[in-house]
Amino acid sequence: MSDAEFLTAEWRDLVMLNFAVDPAVLAPHVPPGTELDLFDGVACVSLVGFMFLRTRLLGCPVPWHRDFEELNLRFYVRRPGRPDEPHVGADGHKRGVAFFKEIVPRAAVAMVARRLYGERYEAWPMRHVRKNTSQGAGEVAYGARVGGRWHELGLAFRGEPAAPAPGSEAEFIAEHYWGYVAGPGGPTTEYRVEHPPWRVWTGVDPRLRLDAAALYGPDLAPALAGPPRSAFLAEGSAVTVYRGRRLT
Repeated sequence: MSDAEFLTAEWRDLVMLNFAVDPAVLAPHVPPGTELDLFDGVACVSLVGFMFLRTRLLGCPVPWHRDFEELNLRFYVRRPGRPDEPHVGADGHKRGVAFFKEIVPRAAVAMVARRLYGERYEAWPMRHVRKNTSQGAGEVAYGARVGGRWHELGLAFRGEPAAPAPGSEAEFIAEHYWGYVAGPGGPTTEYRVEHPPWRVWTGVDPRLRLDAAALYGPDLAPALAGPPRSAFLAEGSAVTVYRGRRLT
């Protein structure tokens, strides 16, 4: 696999709302060459809102496209890895993510991601709020305007961030370092994302106001209708996304 850098940036203030879902709903979307990655036997999807900051493409900043929001819906997959590859777990697998949809407010970003990686990016107006409500406490929220209405998620936090406990759901959700994209009728593309482990705050009062059926289809809407099984805010860090390769 090539170690050539494709994109560098900072991902910050990652709001992660996590839901259990019937594995049969996810099965048709699993990229060929991978399998669902379960947490304690549960298939999960995550709604994630975060800030993309100081973005560089092939080492170069793109004017007016360095800082922006993203909202995505992702699920978790894995595939066998080699001992000489990075981020191969004790079970011999690489843990990764696949996306149902990724929303950004920059049309050029969406176009590049679709053409080069086949990612399901769309461009819509977006907004975010981060505020401190008191010493050591605050809230973060993200919104995207799609179909004539705002769809939003957010949560409050307090205290200091900490490394997720080993084996916890927060560690499972946050610590995935591979991405997989299944092109229409084509092979799966695998790419690596490098960043240090993230510290997290446990979320307080998670909020979700969106039309799940309109955004993600009727099959996923029931899983997103109730409260999340877990919610947290990840501090984030600098990240590097490497060039992808097609799986045979």
